[in-house]
Amino acid sequence: MQSFSELNLSPKVLRAIEEMGYTAPSPIQAQALPLLLGKTTDFLGLAATGTGKTAAFTIPLLERLDPNVRQVQGLILCPTRELAMQVTDQVNLLGKYLGVTALPIYGGASYNDQHRGLHRGVSVVVGTPGRICDHIRQGTLNLEKLQVLVLDEADEMISMGFKDDLMSVLDSVPEGQANTWLFSATMSPDVRRVADTYLKNPEQVQVNRSEMVPTSIEQLFYVTHESNKPDVLCKLIDSVDDFYGLIFCQTKALVADLTSHLMDRGYRVDSLHGDKTQSAREITMKAFRDRKVKILVCTDVAARGLDVKDVTHVMNYSIPRELDSYVHRIGRTARCGKSGVAMSLISPRQRGMVGQIERLTKSTLIEGSVPTRRELGAKKVSSFLAKFQEQEHFDRAIESMGDEWKAALAAMSPEEIAGRFLALNFTDIFNDKDADLRAAPSRLGFVDRGDDRGGDRGGRGGYDRGARGSDRGPRGADRGGRSFDRDRTSAPRSAERGEFPRRPAPVRVEGGGNGIVKHADAPGASKDYRGPKIAAAAKPAFTRDEAPRKPFDAEKKSKLKPKRTFDPSESVSTGSGFAGKARKEKRS
Repeated sequence: MQSFSELNLSPKVLRAIEEMGYTAPSPIQAQALPLLLGKTTDFLGLAATGTGKTAAFTIPLLERLDPNVRQVQGLILCPTRELAMQVTDQVNLLGKYLGVTALPIYGGASYNDQHRGLHRGVSVVVGTPGRICDHIRQGTLNLEKLQVLVLDEADEMISMGFKDDLMSVLDSVPEGQANTWLFSATMSPDVRRVADTYLKNPEQVQVNRSEMVPTSIEQLFYVTHESNKPDVLCKLIDSVDDFYGLIFCQTKALVADLTSHLMDRGYRVDSLHGDKTQSAREITMKAFRDRKVKILVCTDVAARGLDVKDVTHVMNYSIPRELDSYVHRIGRTARCGKSGVAMSLISPRQRGMVGQIERLTKSTLIEGSVPTRRELGAKKVSSFLAKFQEQEHFDRAIESMGDEWKAALAAMSPEEIAGRFLALNFTDIFNDKDADLRAAPSRLGFVDRGDDRGGDRGGRGGYDRGARGSDRGPRGADRGGRSFDRDRTSAPRSAERGEFPRRPAPVRVEGGGNGIVKHADAPGASKDYRGPKIAAAAKPAFTRDEAPRKPFDAEKKSKLKPKRTFDPSESVSTGSGFAGKARKEKRS
């Protein structure tokens, strides 16, 4: 199938498709649309994020809606709030000439607003499993007229801990009333069990991984040690005329620290991870879409469903443990027939993963060379010349020059004056030498384990019910703080392996409470902390025998209340001691 016009679509849907810029169906659309438009059937589709599967289920869903029915006819489940919002926007764009609008329902939003939206009547609901279950239990979401139930990113919903909620929604649909369309990037055992249990003779479509990666994506990789990654990353960003992209990290802690590092370097950057509240996520995404923020540092799960136009670059700061996630990541660029660039930073010992990715995606990754400071300097000088020539009011600066300035300038050539001016304005580029970014690592830099420990799975701010196993951040670091010295001009300290620089071994602080362990440099550490217990104790001012004693005060001691001794005769069946005696006297 070469175009959407070959399908039996309504003119209103075709008009919306053309306005959205779709020219030819993607592989998943070309295979799924004829099946879903042709007959009522359950469906199982395997395709990665970024392959156009949202339109693959939205278009046939819109064609099946009855405009005269003001009840829920289509229900779409998504793993995250962000993806639910993206799908809602897609439904609204494709259905605008049909008069169809979707209602998003997810955790973190007002129940009252959602109740009012459902009460007014809506044809399509898009939501996360937990909040959808709540509305079904409360009776505010009626599925009597449901025709299609779509499970988008089913594998991700299950891996995030929503399996029970997902099955609860499936059980709430009257048997034989609606078709279930399941879309997933992978066919895990749990996804297979859900499909076998709830899908009846489904039509199946699988997009090959080689088809998931558009040929318009240029894939590059750079070999460098972990400690050099921050410097390499900044050089690659600076080498692009107009970098507008995503940087993927493995953990929330790495996202937070890398974002802070880039901010300190002057980049317009923000982060997206599971601990952000919904309002903060919306503010971040709006700033990124409006290009007030040019770089978005994020985790895999937090970025699920991101659909931002004209993303030029995707950067893998750390290679994902599951290589399928690589396809998900780079699919954020080169959308709607446009070109894009995917860059990956890998350590020397990870070089073997390049071949695995190439075999997985049936594509070729090209090894790139990191630009030198001299090359970046030449590029910046060239772009700076136009601004230099357009500068106004320079005559005022000339008038303010004293005789010392005029004498100094007269002794210099024009080239020397320009060189000094550029060196003063670009101190980070025109230094004495360029570091060997492939050399053995120093004790500086961010480091990522490259594993899934403490991934972005937790925090109620990121998902509809917060999933298990949230990230605790770097070991030994003060949680909530930054694990590097802000006074350093270079990147933070670290070892080659491990997430971030580890602090000295913890020691127990006497008097700090049971089990409390603090570091001497921790913000909450005791002021009189004297180091490990094994260290030599401070010498007292005098010995025990020499220590002065307070004089005995007989008069003060005589005024003290004498201690009460235990009397066995006071012990009764109702108690003993003072309380027992009181109860005994009361009964008598």
